[in-house]
Amino acid sequence: MKLSVLLFFASFFSLFSYSQVMTRYDVPHAYSTAIPRWGFKNNTLLDATLSLNVGVEYRISKRYSVNLDVSYNPWNFDEKKFKHILVQPEFRIWLCEPFYGHFWGFHPTWSQFNVGGLRLGALKEHRYEGQLYGGGFSYGYQWYLSPRWNIEASIGLGYLYIDYDRYIFGECGDFEKTKNKHYIGPTRATVSFVYILK
Repeated sequence: MKLSVLLFFASFFSLFSYSQVMTRYDVPHAYSTAIPRWGFKNNTLLDATLSLNVGVEYRISKRYSVNLDVSYNPWNFDEKKFKHILVQPEFRIWLCEPFYGHFWGFHPTWSQFNVGGLRLGALKEHRYEGQLYGGGFSYGYQWYLSPRWNIEASIGLGYLYIDYDRYIFGECGDFEKTKNKHYIGPTRATVSFVYILK
């Protein structure tokens, strides 16, 4: 009887031990590859706007990493403008381990911009020049492709304070007014290729 009870409890606790998520930090001997420490990224969504962009991520512990994305667009497109510089750091909490699976993040945001002449709402007839800053929360996921490559997708929602001057769109367009705006909505979107360094 005592042996049966002992076997029951041993089986019961073994179920809980195997249900835990095991990572390379918990069982490093089971992995022949080193643990990723750095990730270098390119956001294809910004590539579609011909914006130069790069992201760098660094693992700081078993479940945390820090990320920095920078985007720059200096071009004119037949008087159309999407000029900007965007800086967006992010602190990430990973559900499994950095560079694999689900993560949540917090991202402060700053940008200086000069945009207009785009087929998008008021941007079609006006040019806006100013800056914005704020922050938000994001959710994302990284898929493993190979020991050196991942794909990452993320989306974020948050708040931005936008301070800008508005001009009539066109060459030497007249100044209309200075205004500010409180914005709540999407603040981040990425579909990125990630190169891993270990």
